[in-house]
Amino acid sequence: MKLTFILFTLVLITICEARYTESFTHNIVDTITNKTSQFTNYVKAKGRSLKQFYVDNVKNKITSYLGWAGKNETIDVGSDVERANRRFKGYLDEAEANNQIVFDAIAPEKAEYNYNDDDPTIHMTTPQLIAANGYHSESHTIVTDDGYILTVHRIPYSKKDENKVVPKRTVLCHHGLLGSSVDWVMAGPEKGLGYILSDAGYDVWLANVRGNTYSRAHVSLNTDTFHFWNFTFHEVAQHDLPAVINYIMDLKGKDAKIDYIGHSMGTTILFALLSTKPEYNDILRAGFALAPVAYMTDIRSPINLLARYSSNLEYLLKLLGANEFLPQNSVLRWLSRHACEINHWEEAICENSLFVICGHDSKQFNKTLLPMILGHTPAGASTKTLVHYAQEIRNAGRFQQFDYGEDGNLREYGTDTPPAYPLHKITLPVALFGALNDWLASDKDVTELYVQLANPIEHYIVPLKEFNHIDFLYAIDAPTLVYDKLLQLMRRDLGKFRIYSEPVVQNYL
Repeated sequence: MKLTFILFTLVLITICEARYTESFTHNIVDTITNKTSQFTNYVKAKGRSLKQFYVDNVKNKITSYLGWAGKNETIDVGSDVERANRRFKGYLDEAEANNQIVFDAIAPEKAEYNYNDDDPTIHMTTPQLIAANGYHSESHTIVTDDGYILTVHRIPYSKKDENKVVPKRTVLCHHGLLGSSVDWVMAGPEKGLGYILSDAGYDVWLANVRGNTYSRAHVSLNTDTFHFWNFTFHEVAQHDLPAVINYIMDLKGKDAKIDYIGHSMGTTILFALLSTKPEYNDILRAGFALAPVAYMTDIRSPINLLARYSSNLEYLLKLLGANEFLPQNSVLRWLSRHACEINHWEEAICENSLFVICGHDSKQFNKTLLPMILGHTPAGASTKTLVHYAQEIRNAGRFQQFDYGEDGNLREYGTDTPPAYPLHKITLPVALFGALNDWLASDKDVTELYVQLANPIEHYIVPLKEFNHIDFLYAIDAPTLVYDKLLQLMRRDLGKFRIYSEPVVQNYL
């Protein structure tokens, strides 16, 4: 009604302003056409179409985030973060009220939709995607010292190298929470960091965390048991990452120097490893942390809503599912099929559902990747890992080991509180890559991490204020905004940054 009134008023104004001596009918038509064109151009100049203007200013006032408002729901249209938090809280409350696993409240267990899966890459594995793009791919199986069987993927040399010689320069890339090795190659040869590193002359290794699509096995534990999923990023740092590094060193020689690139949880794992097993500071060459997550004091993601439950471990595991969080072939697999026959609203629903935890940058998001992203993500993660992050948020962002409660901590650590990770023991040269719109790794927390590091290379902030957590992997302009700078730092002589004795807090730049 309000929009109708505005348009009617606009018509009256244009009639009143008619000054031409031609027929009254021509005056109306010409003037309204001119004014309407000006109005349309004005709205477009602000970056929105007339349809989106209506959606933003009218429809969103009567609909809730991702759906219609219920009769008793109070509508409060705020920022994207506020809408995401409100909707996520609704899922939590609904699950709690109905005694459900929380993500059963987001999507039905089974739904029938017509979808188009003609694109074969949606169903390809990481090695298949690499091969389909003309690169040589390898799969390596590694067993950790606590029995988990990991699969690590490799691009040993560039397809541009006619001699097919494996370069000495080596890089290990580690994905984040719910991710897998496919994250580094999904965007294709022009924009996928795995391919870009290969073409730059690196032997590229792509890790997979225990429990994800490619590392879902154990020498003695069944994957549907609590014991299999009883781990967080701490166990990955203590067992998985050392096993992968040692394997590469055994294959390439003890003098091999490995650059490490992590995204999100992949950075958390690196910091946990280097601070608790200091010898790896001398084994690796350098670390490059994309959207680094250690301190968590300034979290805008709806994940902070889980923090209120984190002191009640039993209840939170019941709420989220005791073993695997967001398993493959569940919520987002359903959304993938739902979104492959893309229209505007289905696309928006899928984008917001996938990025509700990490944030979303619509301008940088390559929408053509949506079916593939949803076809491969989530790749699997333990619920306990998510709880671990929630505990850090509840404890003022403290970067600490898992909190088992006072009695459990006494048994596990000999203290009534979990120990903090001693970041001062990290002597490896480390570069941090942050973004101003990151819901999980805020500039405040990344800056605090930078200050605590004994041997930082650089704190690079992506020069685009909308850039967010997921954009480090999928953004349209990630190669120019992030990867060019990353390669520049990787090519530097880092000899002056090396510290092999007691670390000294110093910035050499």
